[in-house]
Amino acid sequence: MSSQNGQQRSVPPGVRARIEAIKKIRKQEEMIKESMRKVKYKIAVLSGKGGVGKSFVTASLAFALAYMGKRVGVLDADIYGPSIPKMMGVPPGTVYGTEDGRLIPPTAPLGVKVLSVGLMLPQEDLPVIWRGPLSSSAIREMLAYAEWGELDYLLIDLPPGTGDEQLTIMQLIKDLTGVLIVTIPSDVSGVIVSKAVNFVRRLGANIIGIIENMSYFRCPDGSIHYIFGEGAGKKVAEKYNVRFLGEIPIDPRISRANDAGEPFFLKYPDSEASKAFLKIAGNVAEIVEGKSQNSMS
Repeated sequence: MSSQNGQQRSVPPGVRARIEAIKKIRKQEEMIKESMRKVKYKIAVLSGKGGVGKSFVTASLAFALAYMGKRVGVLDADIYGPSIPKMMGVPPGTVYGTEDGRLIPPTAPLGVKVLSVGLMLPQEDLPVIWRGPLSSSAIREMLAYAEWGELDYLLIDLPPGTGDEQLTIMQLIKDLTGVLIVTIPSDVSGVIVSKAVNFVRRLGANIIGIIENMSYFRCPDGSIHYIFGEGAGKKVAEKYNVRFLGEIPIDPRISRANDAGEPFFLKYPDSEASKAFLKIAGNVAEIVEGKSQNSMS
């Protein structure tokens, strides 16, 4: 940098650091763009609140798509609660890097590739104590340096809510295929999921549809009980003219399988819940593969 009298003037260290940071971010954004060219369909999975089983839905949907013969990857962007690895049967410490700094996602059953901060922590119970900018930076780096290869589907498990991390994903993946929104059948959850619908639409992203988890419990005698309420997912879908993709019933074996690190979809393939996931996966594939993005809600 030159002054008016022709003398050289050094760039202040703070400004230099800022310039380098901007260069790094731009490089990462270019790397993300290049990596995403190899992925046909990029789908974010969102819930307006926690406790609705969003990560379980993401994991099970990934297995259902893989069962249908699709090449699938899962990015666990839920930085503070990375439960995807255990649900998908992937042990910690299985991520490794290449000499040029690329991250190689480990492979879960059915060939599903998985990448998560949870796989990089030295202990499973170690918390991630980061402010918003740090978690957004971690998401950007995972997207930039992950070596996914050729994929049909990349499912991105977003944290609950509508904050920094969700905005980061939406802005970094320019050609996001769409968003799946997960809810439960209670009226309270219906109010929150309405906010999620409006959040996605304000960002100009496509909503592929709404999935209702924990919809009902079927007793051994065949009777159905609506433990968490009934029909909130369908009501929101109708109100906002969004597709309702299906209901996932409650099954006590889901919790036991998740706790044991055994993928429920594979352990109980004949269960009503697993069959529901196959149907929903078929609906998702039909929507994103059979119609142009411009025709989505």
